[in-house]
Amino acid sequence: GNIYWTDHGFNLIEVARLNGSFRYVVISQGLDQPRSIAVHPEKGYLFWTEWGQTPCIGRAHLDGSEKVVLVSLGIAWPNGISIDYEENKLYWCDARTDKIERIDLESGGSREIVLSGSNVDMFSVAVFGAYIYWSDR
Repeated sequence: GNIYWTDHGFNLIEVARLNGSFRYVVISQGLDQPRSIAVHPEKGYLFWTEWGQTPCIGRAHLDGSEKVVLVSLGIAWPNGISIDYEENKLYWCDARTDKIERIDLESGGSREIVLSGSNVDMFSVAVFGAYIYWSDR
């Protein structure tokens, strides 16, 4: 198995084997303050949130190829990101808009608000079965 992570200092997404071997940079171009990542091994997708000058949610293949921006409007501080493997939905929480939203992870369409609060400062989100879990600061 592999483990993926973001390096905020160098604006990179990296991968290595679980024992730390075969470490390499998956994405190094076009990232500006990546925050969270989620991996869909079955479909071969890597998703990430980004806080930089142009906040967004992106997707690429696990090797970093075919990068696309799925969400770039109405997003400010996207923190956590999670995959609903059964429904093929991608969830994220935004600490600025105080919302949890979701989209179709293939097309990026069918965007909808799942939860909206006020002054919640959402930090992470997880989806399991029929439940959504989140944390705030």
